[in-house]
Amino acid sequence: MGNICGKSENEAFSQPGRVLGSAPPQPQRAPVPAHVGGPPRTLGGCSPAAQGNSGDTDDARRRAAEAAEARAQAASAKSSGKLGAQLAAQKKQTRNDTLQEISNNERRQRDADEAARARIHH
Repeated sequence: MGNICGKSENEAFSQPGRVLGSAPPQPQRAPVPAHVGGPPRTLGGCSPAAQGNSGDTDDARRRAAEAAEARAQAASAKSSGKLGAQLAAQKKQTRNDTLQEISNNERRQRDADEAARARIHH
């Protein structure tokens, strides 16, 4: 079987080769600049030519903040049913409210345990 894509003749060696060192001269490389002008910039900073347009970046930041606030308000405005209402109420609790609720639960648990012990002893 033969190679479909290959050629029957060996064309790579059909002509004589060349002598070592007789290759055509390579183009010279461009010199590296010794100093690149301008002050150093942070990543994502604007170019010195665009520094006059800092109002554009402030405006873009303001618009992005407004959009984020609108998304947050839209997400919180959705009614998510009973569980969502309970979660919202829990998020509104302060630390003292939470501790008070835990304390009340512990008291009720102790009272229930005492009532159970009293029933067993009778």
